[in-house]
Amino acid sequence: MRLWIVNPGSTSTKTALYQGGRCLAEETVRHPSDQLLAMDSLMEQEQLRTDAVEAALSRALEAHPPPHADDGAPSPPLQAVVARGGLVHPVPSGVYRVNDAMLADLAAARYGVHASNLGAPIAHRIAARLGIPALVVDPPVVDEMIPEARYAGHPLFHRRSAFHALNHKAVARKAARDIGRPYGTLNLVVAHLGGGISVAAHRRGRVVDVNNALEEGPFSPERSGTLPSMQLLDLCFSGRYGREEIRRMLVGAGGLFAYLGTTDGRLIEERVAIGDPAAAEAMSAMVFQIAKEIGASATVLDGQVDAILLTGGLARNRGLVEAIRWKVSFLAPVRVYPGEAEMEALAEGASLALSGRLPLLEYETEAMA
Repeated sequence: MRLWIVNPGSTSTKTALYQGGRCLAEETVRHPSDQLLAMDSLMEQEQLRTDAVEAALSRALEAHPPPHADDGAPSPPLQAVVARGGLVHPVPSGVYRVNDAMLADLAAARYGVHASNLGAPIAHRIAARLGIPALVVDPPVVDEMIPEARYAGHPLFHRRSAFHALNHKAVARKAARDIGRPYGTLNLVVAHLGGGISVAAHRRGRVVDVNNALEEGPFSPERSGTLPSMQLLDLCFSGRYGREEIRRMLVGAGGLFAYLGTTDGRLIEERVAIGDPAAAEAMSAMVFQIAKEIGASATVLDGQVDAILLTGGLARNRGLVEAIRWKVSFLAPVRVYPGEAEMEALAEGASLALSGRLPLLEYETEAMA
C-alpha cells in the first residue's frame, strides 16, 4: 500500500511517500514567506501549497516508481493521500475520509485558524485528480474527555479538547509496545512539548482530560497558556490593544518569545549554558508549569499512573527533560520519545483503515452530529 503523506506547518509542508509501513522518500517543502505574507487569509495559501506538494510528489514517484503487478501492468502510483487533520468540531479518535462537510468547516474556519487546516484541502485536490481517497487521522480536536473535564467554572464557558492528538496517540501506542501491554490497559500521562504544549491523562486508551494547547495549560515557546483572568480582562478593556494584537499575545508571540524574544530552543539552551539569568529563569518557570500540569493529570488518573511520556521537539533538550524528570519521577517511570511521530502515525492509521482493521469514519457537521 503506497501512501502520500501531507503535514502542513506555518511556513512549510512536510511530505513523505510510504509503502508497506516504510518511508521511501520524505521532503520538507519550504514556502516563500513573502508570498505567504502577501495573502490575506490562511486558506488563500491552498493553491500555492498544493502546487509545491504535487511537485514533491512527482519527484518522489520518479525516484520510487510503483511496482508492476503480476501481469506486468503498472500498479497505481498511490492508494490514498493522507493529511494531518485541522480544526474541525470535536470528533472521536480515528481515521476520517475527507468530504464536503469537512472541507466546508475548514474553509469557513468555524473552529479556528491553524496551518493544519490546509492539510485536508491539499490532500483532497491531489486525491481527486488521481481518483483515490483523501484521509485524515486523529485531528487535533479528538475529544474523549469525561464530563467533569468539560467544566470551565461558568455555564457560559466550556473547555474544548484541542491538542496534539496525532502524536499523543502514536507515542502512547509505541510506549505500550515497549512496556509490553496493550494501550487500552494502561494509564499514561503524555506531555507533548513543542511550539505548543499539551499534557493529557490517557486512561485505558482514551484521553479523558487534556489542556487546550491553544488557550490554557503551561506556557510554551510561543503560547501564553493560562493567564490571570482579571489581568487579562483589564488588558482587553484598556484600549491599548486590539483584538488581533491580544490574540497574537496569547498564541504566536507569548510564552518564551514574549520573555526572551525567540522561540529557538537551541539558542535558548545556549543562553542558559553561558549563564544568562533571564533565559535560565524563564526555562525553569516553564519546567515548573509543565511538571505541575503532569501532577494534575496524575490526579485525574487517581494516582494510578503506569508511565509518564515526554515527546515533541523540546524533548530533545536534555536539560529540560532531566529537570522535568526530577520533579515528576516520583509519580511513575518517565519515558522519553523525542520529536514527533506524526508522519509515521498518519501512514499507520491510514493503512489500518484501508485494510479494514480500523473503521473508516465519515465526518459530519456539528449540527448533523
